[in-house]
Amino acid sequence: MQNTILVLCSALLGLVSLSVHAQSDFSRGEELYIECAACHTFDNSDEELGPGLQGVFGRQAGGLDNYYYSPVLSNSRIIWNADTLNAFIADPQTAIPNNRMPYSGLPEAQDRADLIEYLKSASE
Repeated sequence: MQNTILVLCSALLGLVSLSVHAQSDFSRGEELYIECAACHTFDNSDEELGPGLQGVFGRQAGGLDNYYYSPVLSNSRIIWNADTLNAFIADPQTAIPNNRMPYSGLPEAQDRADLIEYLKSASE
């Protein structure tokens, strides 16, 4: 019974996530990215404060050779996709405790969906 409830809750969360992603706003995401641009670019060859985001979708966290990541992020085995980025952007320290990204998070689900929509296109 407990497993059935857990499966149903997971399915509902998945539907909510798909619904938010389906209604995301690329232009709003581009506006939200301005804050990210202080540390991240889409050019992975640049030495920025944060790692480059070119090709981030499908890449393993800590996967760029030219950037020094915190050991906890490098060892996380996370593959960046819409769901993992959503959790990380919401609260980086909760998603991966003791990582060195100095960002408190983006609490609004719609803002994260919009930002992720923009990142999907801009990071290709």
